[in-house]
Amino acid sequence: MALSIANVTFACEDPAALAGFWAAALGYDEEPTPPEVLQEMQARGEDPNQAAAASDPTGRGPRLFFEKKTKRQGELVPIHLDLFACGADLETEATRLVALGAVRVERRSQTLGDFTAEWIVMKDPEGNGFCLQGGGSE
Repeated sequence: MALSIANVTFACEDPAALAGFWAAALGYDEEPTPPEVLQEMQARGEDPNQAAAASDPTGRGPRLFFEKKTKRQGELVPIHLDLFACGADLETEATRLVALGAVRVERRSQTLGDFTAEWIVMKDPEGNGFCLQGGGSE
């Protein structure tokens, strides 16, 4: 039996805004909430911004799901996204992400033998950490 990733799920305060950030960052499509679901939520007096999603238009990448949940201060999240700057300069891509609302934390590198990997540690608009990687050099 083979498994595949259904969603990468984020706990967040504003699902729609975070889905918009990641869709713009990755070239994904935002998935609108079906109108009938919005109507049902409004009829029950519920916040329609309970969840949002973004998906890869090519169908190759994982779907990102954003769920409205309160984060606890100091809670360690031992998983994060590593993004690769495909065909783009690392600094140029970091600048683009900052313009979308990300925060740059620091630039790091690691050398193993003749190979050097470089990346920039960043946070999305709600403080979720991710790394932006560039091509290694030999």
